[in-house]
Amino acid sequence: MLQQTQVATVVPYFERFVARFPDARSLAAADVADVLKAWEGLGYYSRARNLHRAAHVVARDCGGELPCSVEQLAGLPGFGPYTTAAVASIAFGLPFPVVDGNVLRVFSRFWAIAGDVRSTRIRECIRTRLADAIASQRSPSDFNQALMELGARVCRPRDPDCGGCPLAQECEALQRGLTRDLPERQQRRRIPHLRVAVGVVWNNGRFLIARRGLDQMLGGLWEFPGGKRERGETLAETAVREVREEVGLDVRVVRRVCTVRHGYSHFTVTLTVFECELRCDPAQLRCTRPTAWITLAETDRYAFPGVNRKIFAVLRRC
Repeated sequence: MLQQTQVATVVPYFERFVARFPDARSLAAADVADVLKAWEGLGYYSRARNLHRAAHVVARDCGGELPCSVEQLAGLPGFGPYTTAAVASIAFGLPFPVVDGNVLRVFSRFWAIAGDVRSTRIRECIRTRLADAIASQRSPSDFNQALMELGARVCRPRDPDCGGCPLAQECEALQRGLTRDLPERQQRRRIPHLRVAVGVVWNNGRFLIARRGLDQMLGGLWEFPGGKRERGETLAETAVREVREEVGLDVRVVRRVCTVRHGYSHFTVTLTVFECELRCDPAQLRCTRPTAWITLAETDRYAFPGVNRKIFAVLRRC
């Protein structure tokens, strides 16, 4: 949960999650829909799906206990270099360095390393040098957690507290007056912006939702039928077309409900929501994905992307 999410945000989610799934076997036995529901609001849902898959491996092949070897950990779904090193060192005391954004920032300054710290070359350079350092530590767990805390609390991105830093006397960036220049800030790429329209299709007090495929972005979450606007379309026309293409229903737009903006890691979206009425028999529904007709009162039973919660709030006021 701490990958790409702040500690203060994670704590209540973590407490609820482990109360619901206290061990690998209970997590493995759960339906992925329940896991995603427990994760709802944390984002980056592939983490939840990988955690669920990893629990299956642990329950099936490891007697329900997390393996303590780096090789076995690295073979679990979702266990990349960061997660593998974190679990190996913090849970099992093995001497493997954890290299996250905070650690990269600390040592780009400490060793005055120029260049993009996100590059494979610099990341591996820092990882290699830290591997030598952690080998001599009595507590790899404390060493890694201390470095992550140092980056989060002291060696901050824009306002480093060099006066309170235990590494200040040996910090090359500080000695050379480079602390505000390192790590080098690369110009951010312009990310694409999408215009999307969705339809809230009503039938006898219930509206239609469909579940995204597990191999898709936001896989396993539920959503309104809809999609990207094509050239020459109005957004209302997009909603009608997408409903027809996704679920086989012919609808008419009644009104615009709301427009919301939402940001993802690699793009942003302006989502326009239209209330739609059926112009055909609902039995004509055809969709390769699971679908459901639900009421607003039933939305808490399903896991939705965060943007949908904003839409539900508007629908409840209508």
